[in-house]
Amino acid sequence: KPSRLQPPHGSVVRPPLGTMGKAAKAKAGGKKVASAPLSAKKAKTKQNPLFEKTPKDFKLGGDIQPRRDLNRFVRWPQYIRLQRQKKIMLMRLKMPPAINQFNSTIDKNQATTLLRLMKKYQPETREAKKARLAEMAQQKKDGQEVKTKK
Repeated sequence: KPSRLQPPHGSVVRPPLGTMGKAAKAKAGGKKVASAPLSAKKAKTKQNPLFEKTPKDFKLGGDIQPRRDLNRFVRWPQYIRLQRQKKIMLMRLKMPPAINQFNSTIDKNQATTLLRLMKKYQPETREAKKARLAEMAQQKKDGQEVKTKK
């Protein structure tokens, strides 16, 4: 087991910064490319002193401030603010499954079975009720036993 002070096998050991001498730095850094002689430097283009460029000063009473993007500070309509806030809330909060089930729709097969089941519990229409009561009255008139669901 290597000690904490020794590096793992095969790694290069470097002393901390600021402890290397000039000779060691030159050896570690490799060769440096010589800079170009003074005569080879680019000749500075002569500028007209009448059109001297001065740095802009944005202090009070100075230059006009540059145009900034102020979209962040726009007063957006209420519905836009609400939908943005809702999106952020949904990202940040964990939603219980009982509420999260309304965020997704069911497929067509499930929808048909659900509607078939719900049709059984649909309240009867006025016409159906009228027909049922007329039938019950007819049975009572004939002296038969009146059938009821209960």
